[in-house]
Amino acid sequence: MKTLGQGASLPKRGHNGGPRLDNERSSRPWGKGPVGTYYYWRAAHDAAWRNIPRDTVLRRLERAASIGLTWREYTLEILERGRYLSLPDDSARIAEIKAARRSRRRMAD
Repeated sequence: MKTLGQGASLPKRGHNGGPRLDNERSSRPWGKGPVGTYYYWRAAHDAAWRNIPRDTVLRRLERAASIGLTWREYTLEILERGRYLSLPDDSARIAEIKAARRSRRRMAD
């Protein structure tokens, strides 16, 4: 990365400016380097997962159960891609999510 003055640096091309997602060990929650936009990202994350109307939660829970996903997996798909998954149209994507779930479980063991 190119270095700017005062210890700041330009992110690589395609970087969205958010905090690191790898599991780097650090005493600070934003990892190594300057705090940057960590607190803005934290606030946006909290806002996306909190204060969801009860009816919306129940509707998503019902739809998630009907296609074999958890509420969190279904909601994450909506937040990340803006897609409301349904069978049979999105069966390939649903299978990908379930496969990722299995690989996460294996890594946790």
